[in-house]
Amino acid sequence: MITLTERTFTLPDLGEGLVEARVLEWRVAPGDRVGRNEPLVELETAKSAVEIPSPHAGVVTRLHVEEDQLVRVGDTLVTFDLERDSGIVGTVPEEAERTERRVRLRPPEE
Repeated sequence: MITLTERTFTLPDLGEGLVEARVLEWRVAPGDRVGRNEPLVELETAKSAVEIPSPHAGVVTRLHVEEDQLVRVGDTLVTFDLERDSGIVGTVPEEAERTERRVRLRPPEE
């Protein structure tokens, strides 16, 4: 069974003192499924064009900037629903999904 978790991705530090870039072309659109390290967006910095890969596998739910828009390091670029294998096979009754379960862990015995 796959569970989804929302996660945003911000423009990472591009190095060499660069603090901003212009979006040249999105390689994804909302609803697209992407794998980790697949191309997300092509950016133009003061020094070159760079392609930013996806840091996650999942479904793109929102692009936060448009093509030709200037973005700064730390600005949100995209939101994903991340895929995680929960290890559960089958379906879970609706009531069980709302139940919180707490587990107490003991330190290993020496």
